[in-house]
Amino acid sequence: MNGRIIADRYELSTVIGQGGMGQVWTAYDGRLDRRVAVKLLRPDHMAAATAAGEMRRRFVRECRVTAQVSHPGLVTVHDAGSDGDDLYLVMQYVEGADLADHLAEHDPYPWQWAVSVAAQLCAVLAAVHAVPIVHRDLKPRNVMVKPDGTVTVLDLGVASVIDTDTTRLTHTGSPIGSPAYMAPEQAMGGAVGPYTDLYALGALLHELLSGNVPFSGSTALGVLHRHLYEPPVPVRQLRPEIPEALEALVLRLLAKDPQARPSCAQEVYESLAPLLPTRGGPAGPLDPTRPFLRPHAPWPDRATTPAPVPQPAVPPAASRPDVAAAVDEVKRLLGEGSITQAVDILGGILPAAAAEHGEHSPVVRILRKQYATTLMDDGQYRRALPELRRLAEDREAEAGPADPQTLQFRYDAALCLEQLGETAAALAEYRAVLPYCASSQSAGTDPARAFDIRHRIGHLLLAMGDHAAAQQQLQNLLYDAERAYGPYHPLPAELRRALERQQRMRGL
Repeated sequence: MNGRIIADRYELSTVIGQGGMGQVWTAYDGRLDRRVAVKLLRPDHMAAATAAGEMRRRFVRECRVTAQVSHPGLVTVHDAGSDGDDLYLVMQYVEGADLADHLAEHDPYPWQWAVSVAAQLCAVLAAVHAVPIVHRDLKPRNVMVKPDGTVTVLDLGVASVIDTDTTRLTHTGSPIGSPAYMAPEQAMGGAVGPYTDLYALGALLHELLSGNVPFSGSTALGVLHRHLYEPPVPVRQLRPEIPEALEALVLRLLAKDPQARPSCAQEVYESLAPLLPTRGGPAGPLDPTRPFLRPHAPWPDRATTPAPVPQPAVPPAASRPDVAAAVDEVKRLLGEGSITQAVDILGGILPAAAAEHGEHSPVVRILRKQYATTLMDDGQYRRALPELRRLAEDREAEAGPADPQTLQFRYDAALCLEQLGETAAALAEYRAVLPYCASSQSAGTDPARAFDIRHRIGHLLLAMGDHAAAQQQLQNLLYDAERAYGPYHPLPAELRRALERQQRMRGL
């Protein structure tokens, strides 16, 4: 495959990585004469998937969501598209050493270096979680230390918007991720969130400080069992010179219960900040303390030409927005798959439509509903949530809490909460909606939706560490699903696999 040209532009050179979605190659961009990294979705993986169309949708979503994150600690996405039967994602090529090799070459790893790496990763995770994306596979092989000491997260390939597929299983039925860094809720197939990445950060930090991952074993299941039931060895028992505050932070990050971990990457950074090196000391290449010792210093030292000062753009003449024309444009964009552009137009036209037609007019409600739906399709759950809550309140005031449309808005709001990692709030909202979907006396009765909500409640209970309640929830759901659909329907089959996995983990 060496020498293949993708999209009449990118000449593939060497395979540099393989992941769940495909291969990563070094390549040359013939148009701009630069080295890039190209990720290809392999046809054999598409064939192994339930449907090639679903695999294509996931890949396109990955490209769009990855491109939403702008941070110097993440690779830049340059391009994406299809070439024949393959899908491709073109990214910045990053030079340096991956963190696993960097650790091996500097054993024991200075604890100040470990703090500096972790602090930079916190900045990356804060940006990623704000989208929201959960990386799900943070580990040393997915982190590069560049020559100037800055850290770059390479692979968002198994990261995803926290979407309706809460377990995010591969076609083999295994949770996505690496066992050595996998949080207990991820190992059990529960809902994941930012707290899942913080656990992986704790495992990575433990490895940098001690030289070994917190839990190892001869089999993946054995490792996952230890994550679930064994406490990690405090790092000061292995290296007494490590500060007590750093040991305490690692133990908090590795808490079995997600609620006992730090609340966010920002909180972790604030805990690390007092331990960072002070400015002014010497720093060499591939030294992760350099960004803190000599912030913004050029590397290597060379003369630079100042960039030209951009001229301010002339604002267009004010004009009254054409709501009808904007709606037609949104329909066209959505038909072409240009979701982000459609979101921008809808968000811009809503105030004008409300001023022209009234906030509670049918036109504005239709636009607001489309806006919320499109925001969710674009992975912008944080922006979709207040729109859905407003829609739910307005509809409930008109038609009551059991109205099917009210319940749909509340269900979508619960999805947003789940996807934002607000596990307790999502659980409460699902539980509030469930009686209306399950009751035969309610206008919103929907057995399939009730099964889906019960399934999600089970995954959220797993994510909160309440394994007994989760098992009971899923066991009851399995009984009812088999009665409704028969034993060979996909839902009972998936539930049996989940329960068997939990049983195996407990029995090891």
